[in-house]
Amino acid sequence: MLKTKFITRDSRSGKFIAGRETMTKLNAMEGISQSAASRAMFAAFDHKGASPEQRRKAIAARHSKKA
Repeated sequence: MLKTKFITRDSRSGKFIAGRETMTKLNAMEGISQSAASRAMFAAFDHKGASPEQRRKAIAARHSKKA
């Protein structure tokens, strides 16, 4: 029998929440994978204990176009 894995839903907002592991598996099904630099960046965030806001700012700064 196949195991069923559920993606959790935030009861307040009604939005589905997919964590890093779940998104990695979903992306793998689509043939998308993270670069080594991205994996290192997320590992550094985890090591520092960066807040979600700090993570968003760092990602935006890294990927935004420079004028």
